Amino acid sequence: MSKEANVDFNEIAKFEEVAHEWWDLEGNFKPLHQINPLRRQFIIQHAKELFDKKAIDVGCGGGILTESLAKLGADVTGIDMGEEPLNVAKLHALESNVSVDYQKITAEEKAKASPEAYDIVTCMEMLEHVPDPESIIKASSDMTKPGGYVFFSTLNKTLKSYLLAIVTAEKVLKLVPDGTHHHESFIRPSTLISWAEKHGLKCIDATGIHYNPITENHKLAPGLDVNYILCCKKL
Repeated sequence: MSKEANVDFNEIAKFEEVAHEWWDLEGNFKPLHQINPLRRQFIIQHAKELFDKKAIDVGCGGGILTESLAKLGADVTGIDMGEEPLNVAKLHALESNVSVDYQKITAEEKAKASPEAYDIVTCMEMLEHVPDPESIIKASSDMTKPGGYVFFSTLNKTLKSYLLAIVTAEKVLKLVPDGTHHHESFIRPSTLISWAEKHGLKCIDATGIHYNPITENHKLAPGLDVNYILCCKKL
């Protein structure tokens, strides 16, 4: 890996520290478990049948989404630069009897090794944790077969996202560890879509992921002002 690799090692260290909690439904990653059915629903809505499709989960962490794609019959690879999250993912896949190919490799390196190899590429809650998110978008496009689908989810750079994702979620309700997010790293949908189009992807759908702290329910609904998810098609 080159010294210029698109990796924030401080971010990697944060997730390494709490990797043992990845599959604890009441732990630090509870929000990811809660929204995973919505992410899966959005992917199925657009990609339709996943059986025998080649999929790759970029920034897979402990494998929450990765495993759920494999259970739908996809041939799934999960990549991440965190050693401990990958170890947790591999162990959980063994325990769950789910077949996933987990690799410690950057998106850029994987794109060079496997150009236009995947029907489906997912990159969820990861873009805000790297120094150069546009580079991840380009790599995701490069890995995708023409006509394939790429899914991104991240946080919008708004006052509302700061108040909900950082003040409320981290400091008040303690839903995620303090310091998980940095508002300056959040990405406006217009920016993400422009990067996608620049690298051969056409955004065909965008929706918000909304959270009710009283009921602890998440839902997909219009409004991209906090969490949002995009579906792009490779041209």
